[in-house]
Order: sequence, then structure tokens, then C-alpha cells
Amino acid sequence: MERIGILVHPTRLVQDAVVLLQRWTKKHGLELVQIPIGGQPPAAPPGEVSACDLIVALGGDGTVLKALHAAAKTRTPVVGVAYGSLGALTAVPVNELISGLDRFVAGDWVARHLPALDLEAGGRHLAWAINDLVLGRRGGTQMMLDLYVNDELYIRLAGDGLVVATALGSSAYSMAAGGSLLAVGTNAFLCTPLAMHGGCGPPIVVPDDRRVTLEVHPGHSGFAVAVDGFHVETTAERYVVSSEGSFTTLVSLADPRSGLSGLRERGLISDSPRVRARDRPALQGG
Repeated sequence: MERIGILVHPTRLVQDAVVLLQRWTKKHGLELVQIPIGGQPPAAPPGEVSACDLIVALGGDGTVLKALHAAAKTRTPVVGVAYGSLGALTAVPVNELISGLDRFVAGDWVARHLPALDLEAGGRHLAWAINDLVLGRRGGTQMMLDLYVNDELYIRLAGDGLVVATALGSSAYSMAAGGSLLAVGTNAFLCTPLAMHGGCGPPIVVPDDRRVTLEVHPGHSGFAVAVDGFHVETTAERYVVSSEGSFTTLVSLADPRSGLSGLRERGLISDSPRVRARDRPALQGG
């Protein structure tokens, strides 16, 4: 190893972690640089992802997503450092940063090769989505959308729009909209309608060797496209979505298994109250 890159949250106070990284890299004879993505406060001299052996993302899942996108071309591994509770992408809390880096150097880590969704418009690549992409209405008018799997029509819907999510992103917006969960390692992606007005169009799991075509019929208020939470400028009304099996590399310091334990720990899934009551000691009578 020669060089560590960092990417920091635009507003959270992460200087304590920067100081720890400065000391750790100096101790190991490594250079510390900052990946030049807009909106960050300065924390180290600028440097390119391609010259780094590891990217450390300080702040939370949103910061980790930015780092994963930046590191995708070179497959540079990214480790996420959480301020607060651990998310789906962060590997260690800030108070375990040094031990986490020591484990990485020792080879005591797991590489998670995350898939991504390739969004095309007009026959050209438009964006990559590691979590999800959303086509959603603007204003108060419903949008209409035709969804094809390969060339087979699945549903023509009217409503708020559609979420297309990877297995990783299935526990985010898609889950909030009633979509299924896809366990880590599932070779598929998920399409979840948003507030569909009438008809029947349950979320559909699509094998990753197929493509989804979306033909949009916006209302007078128009519609918007968001990829991993960021707005994408486009005027296209026809999109093709396919899956790239290994897009970027995330550092995990524990076997993620199917990802379900993390969802339970974060409270995103929980047991039935009747089952939890069964596990509590019987209430004493008065």
C-alpha cells in the first residue's frame, strides 16, 4: 500500500477521524489524499482515485455511495465509517476506525462486489445506480408508465411512479413503498410501483440477465429521474434498465450473509408483537 484516499461528509464534523487517519497513515508511511468530489470541506491534499489503494468514506451511507461511484472504474475498495448508527454500507463506527484499518492491512476483510443498474436513454448510457433509480411524478398530476420485461409487457400503471432497486437498495425506498426484500447475493433486481391508482401491479423481481424497458407518459406536471438519491437531468421518455453484476467493491469486516441480521439490528424488520410478548417473562398478577 502507498496511498489512502478520503471522502468526507459535506456538513458533519469528521475532523476527529481525519486526525486519526493522518496519524495512522504517517505511522505506516502512507500518503493521505482527498478525492476531489464537489461539496466537501478540505481535509487533505487532493488526489485521484486511481492512485489510491483504499478509499475511506467518512459520514454515512450517502457518503459511501459517492465513494463507491467514484471508485467503480478502478474497483478501488471503499470502507465506510459511520457517525452514529451503522447503516447498510458503513463497516465500522468512527471509534473503531483504526482497528478496522489494521484489519484491512492484515487482509482480514471481505470484498463485497456490488452490482449496479445501468440506465440507458436514447440508446446511450445515462447513469449507474448502486441502490436504486426512481421515476416519479412532479406536482399533483399522476404519471403513466409502461413496464416491459425484455419485450413482454408487465403492467401499464398510473400513479406516483416506479422504483427500480438492486438487492442492496431493496431495503430503502422500494421497501418503504411495499416492495419485497432481496437477500444479499440475489441475482436479480426489483421493480416497485409507487402508489399505483387501481389495477394490480405487485412488485416484480427480475432476473439480472434480463432488461426492463420503461415508457413514460407524464402528466402536465412532468416527471423526475433520481439515481441513488441524486437528480438526473433528462428529457427522455423511454428508458432501458439492465444489471451489471460486479460494479464496485465495498469493504466488509464481517460476513454479510444475506444481510438480514443488519436489517434486524437497525429495526427495519421486526418480529410480530405477539411473538415478542411470548419471549417476555409472564406478567405477575396483582
